[in-house]
Amino acid sequence: MSEDNVRNVFVVGLDEANLPTLQAVPGAESLRFHGLLTVDELQGGEVRLPEVLEKAQSELDAFDGSIDAIVGYWDFPVSTLVPILGERYGTRTTSLESVVKCEHKYWSRLEQREVTDRHPRFGRVDLTADPPRPPDGLRFPMWLKPALSYSSELAFGVEDEEEFRKAVAEIREGISRIGRPFEHILGRVDLPPEMDGVGGRVCLAEEALSGVQVAVEGYVHQGEVTVYGTLDSIDYPDTPCFLRHQYPSMLPPRVVARLHEVTERVMRRIGFDNATFSVEYFYDPGSQDISLLEINPRHSQSHAELFQYVDGVPNHHAMIALALGEDPSMPHRQGPYAMAAKWYHRWFTDGVVRHVPSPEDIARIERDIPGVRIEVLPEPGQRLSDLSQQDSYSYELAHIFTGGDDEADLRRKYDQCVAALGLTFDEPPEGARG
Repeated sequence: MSEDNVRNVFVVGLDEANLPTLQAVPGAESLRFHGLLTVDELQGGEVRLPEVLEKAQSELDAFDGSIDAIVGYWDFPVSTLVPILGERYGTRTTSLESVVKCEHKYWSRLEQREVTDRHPRFGRVDLTADPPRPPDGLRFPMWLKPALSYSSELAFGVEDEEEFRKAVAEIREGISRIGRPFEHILGRVDLPPEMDGVGGRVCLAEEALSGVQVAVEGYVHQGEVTVYGTLDSIDYPDTPCFLRHQYPSMLPPRVVARLHEVTERVMRRIGFDNATFSVEYFYDPGSQDISLLEINPRHSQSHAELFQYVDGVPNHHAMIALALGEDPSMPHRQGPYAMAAKWYHRWFTDGVVRHVPSPEDIARIERDIPGVRIEVLPEPGQRLSDLSQQDSYSYELAHIFTGGDDEADLRRKYDQCVAALGLTFDEPPEGARG
């Protein structure tokens, strides 16, 4: 193909795991993907936002060719860098303000309550108070979380005053890693009066939700909200940790329709446009209530293979098409499998990794079990508690993607993969989390 017909797509935080699914989007033969900053530069330690932004601009300024699209599928700072860079280089993206309205958990709740009551009771926590107290009117159990976090980092479920105080202490210690650089972003947008003095290092308390968790994925194109998929999220028993995401959802159609209606209303309120999103909910089968958990101003890269297995294209397609000014028109049920899942193989105590399968071993497992892809996270000799971006309760060992005929087929393939991986650990070090 002539270079004149090739369009250059810059992916902020391009990683090896997502490159194959990006290259599987329709029309990929006419696209050239370029990595812009590494995942370590973007998410390792405390993010130095001015330096990261300057480096990204230097790389783009030095590029000898057209900059046709700038995209990303990670949380902060990637989610905010995309609109900032888009404004500078004239690429299509939603506004920075709409992204911040999604990612700042307190501001997001303020926006949501303007158009729906389908959210938990919430309030701000004074991190400077001694002793810290729950917001007036909120009841235990509740969740404490920073205004901005990802992968459930520094998010704690608390049952009483003692657990509340312990959680606040941990959040105080770690909130600046993301909160401080987020304040650089807040300085770039016009904040409403109710956000005066709130900042990026604020803690939110919300009454705990019950039921089953579900995610709604979609996009906004020229002001029109489209939902293209609904997925179930299943936890490990008696924990808040994901076991798997499963597509398509098994919820009744009338419940899915209600989820779509609330999603459309909220995304219009926020002013989101020309980009993908993912909204997480809880559904209580007993009361039949739905409650919005959080809004992610990006699609979930975790679900890319699931949509590819079931619908025939990865959800990266919507992100790329929108960035190029096109309507994605996501296909449905044109993939090779009826159902798909992303499984989280976890360990719930600390330890040192002794054996990890080689790339050749993983490739063999993927060949032997059709409809499977595996990502192993730790390296030999690594202590699990040194892994980055883990939740507060467990350690992720591997992500296992499976496509199959039904739930039983998905589980059978997952169990086969876990057995074949043969991950082993030394005894947990003294004082380990568990």
